[in-house]
Amino acid sequence: MYEVLSHTAVAVEPLLELDAHPECGGLALFVGTVRDHHEGRQVHHLKYTAHEPLAAKVIRDVEHATRERYGVPYVRIVHRLGDLSIGDVAIACVVRAPHRAEAFDACRYAVDAVKHGAPIWKEEFYADGSSAFVEGCCIRDDLDAPAATPHRHHSHTSHG
Repeated sequence: MYEVLSHTAVAVEPLLELDAHPECGGLALFVGTVRDHHEGRQVHHLKYTAHEPLAAKVIRDVEHATRERYGVPYVRIVHRLGDLSIGDVAIACVVRAPHRAEAFDACRYAVDAVKHGAPIWKEEFYADGSSAFVEGCCIRDDLDAPAATPHRHHSHTSHG
């Protein structure tokens, strides 16, 4: 079985399985990378931590639910954990589907479901030496309507 959580760089190419689903004409790929700013603050790097057994289960459940809901044969999600630098891949999601519409829809659903359902926490470290956990993602049971709420911070100064 493949890993859905990774403590090392996420390689996108192995997730594509280009020749494994000849019935699929659509492939949707989302790759989330670490950006250098958030809400007007310069981000130096970040760290993802998780309740790993539960996060892995949630991600696998999301893959299964996405396949069932959208009738797509292939959904793969990998989320990175640990320290990440600007530009590093934080999450990758690949969906194979017969047509582009369901591939796009399924990919968006899967990424949103992981973001709002998996116990994975993102701590941003800023250029001024402070850090903050990014809020706004939570365990949810209403994945049909992911909220578009802004992220809020509770800042604290890093000591170490």
